[in-house]
Amino acid sequence: MKLSHFNFDLPNDLLAEYPSENRDEARLMVLDRAKQTIEHKQFKDIINYFDEEDVMVLNNTKVFPARLFGNKEKTGARIEVFLLRELNRESRLWDVLVDPARKIRIGNKLYFGEDESLVAEVIDNTTSRGRTLRFLYDGSYEEFRLKLRELGETPLPKYIKREVEPEDESRYQTIYAKNEGAVAAPTAGLHFSKHLLKRLEIKGVKFAEVTLHVGLGTFNPVEVEDLSKHKMDSEELAIEQHSADVVNNAKKNKRRVCAVGTTVMRALETSVSSDLTLNAYEGWTNKFIFPPYEFAIADSMITNFHTPKSTLLMMVSAFAGHDFVKEAYAEAIKEKYNFYSYGDAMLII
Repeated sequence: MKLSHFNFDLPNDLLAEYPSENRDEARLMVLDRAKQTIEHKQFKDIINYFDEEDVMVLNNTKVFPARLFGNKEKTGARIEVFLLRELNRESRLWDVLVDPARKIRIGNKLYFGEDESLVAEVIDNTTSRGRTLRFLYDGSYEEFRLKLRELGETPLPKYIKREVEPEDESRYQTIYAKNEGAVAAPTAGLHFSKHLLKRLEIKGVKFAEVTLHVGLGTFNPVEVEDLSKHKMDSEELAIEQHSADVVNNAKKNKRRVCAVGTTVMRALETSVSSDLTLNAYEGWTNKFIFPPYEFAIADSMITNFHTPKSTLLMMVSAFAGHDFVKEAYAEAIKEKYNFYSYGDAMLII
């Protein structure tokens, strides 16, 4: 399929600026692939689609406050620094994006905090907006990381034009987040409340966890019409043996396996053995899933509503069928579902 097959008109007012008041009361569209039916529910109704011994796979990555604002030496110009990944712990080297990039050259220094207690030196250009920074800080590594957290803010997506608010710190994070390393939330999981997870647990639904640290590459625009020529950025992934065992046991017993989000689906499809079971894994993934594609592990998925031409929409189309997803998205726009990170949810069974 071509890039143009995934284009559609999305009204700006459907891009959610705020999350739903209660996590599990977002709207839920349910797509049944066998029956080709579309239902309109609330997210908490998801419990009705899962039974004892079914498995939900969650991404337990934790978003860190990756957006910093500093001032350039001499001129005092305000510069946004977006932390992408730590390159070297001892040297405190980080891969970052800077804005405005034209003002930031190798050798420049940036000062952070009112007391300018954190300083960074630009030591390399990586892309047009990308830079490598060396942070200069007198304290221990733990104190340095605390300083980054103290000065950083929740990295809401750029489409959200408002200022970051205190509530975003908790709402742009799943309630089961534990392994810090993502610069964007695995947004399908944002709809789970503690109460809903407990109800699922009481019903006998099992949970398995993976860790995929979401990077900005997931949201990079596809700029080639031939999808086979698009390259995904690599993201760090870990699947423990216990999680693989839980998933494989469910498959063996013909129970439902649900990928909670596109990040989980990528994780599962990255580590498939020749007998179509899940292997434990530790490393990186740059897997790009688009139609046609045969999925090996999950037989259902939860996801949000995605933007035109996005790799996330392509994966969902591969799973549910391109024409069916196109029909569902037309319905979502007509019914004014909220799209993107803070938007409503879709369950595909």
